[in-house]
Amino acid sequence: MKISRTHNLKNNVERSSQSKAFRPALAIFTLPKFLSLLALVIFTNLTLQGQAEKGNYILGADIGSGITTTGSSGLFGVNFGLNDGAGFNLGLSPKAGYFLTDNFLIGTVINFGYIKSPETNGQSAETIMYGLQGFLRYYVRASDYDQTDFPKHGVFFTEINGGIAGSNVRGGNSTNGFAFGLGPGYGIYVSDQVALEVTAKYNGLIGGGNTIYQHSFGLNIGIQIFLRRK
Repeated sequence: MKISRTHNLKNNVERSSQSKAFRPALAIFTLPKFLSLLALVIFTNLTLQGQAEKGNYILGADIGSGITTTGSSGLFGVNFGLNDGAGFNLGLSPKAGYFLTDNFLIGTVINFGYIKSPETNGQSAETIMYGLQGFLRYYVRASDYDQTDFPKHGVFFTEINGGIAGSNVRGGNSTNGFAFGLGPGYGIYVSDQVALEVTAKYNGLIGGGNTIYQHSFGLNIGIQIFLRRK
């Protein structure tokens, strides 16, 4: 009788131990499944697929605010001042678009930017840039013109953008109104769905404030991801 009780107690301990070991394992395997299911719900019917074809989407961003200002400097609209008081400027312009037809894209871009000028007598100016713009883009693909001498992993395009924007210097000049830009670009496909881009654009900003009109010519770099809805 004593042996039987000892045996039963041993079995209960083993079952309890197995149950405790199983629960964390269950949690580990359930969480990824839950996250995967959540991702499927959020991105229903979206799959990766290149490239400039009707029904496709792009999601991505350009480095730089995309808003012209007399205080901006640095390559591609980004400058990290390494010296004390050197100043810096940062900017990011996320964008999304939809191909109405093959090669023709319509989309929206949001502009953010911040500039801190180099210090003069211990003081510096701060500029805030913002914008909400629409843009049109037309791609020129080698396959559309039976060209074999075009780069196989690249594509040319032309982009035009316009919308509301502003460039405001704290305690100084400001311009708020209509922003626009236009120019050619080139994208290099690093995969079937991802392209690195460079655009050369003329940018302008027209509106009210201390400075009525600002304009500049610059280079932008960015990355775009191509998506297709099934």
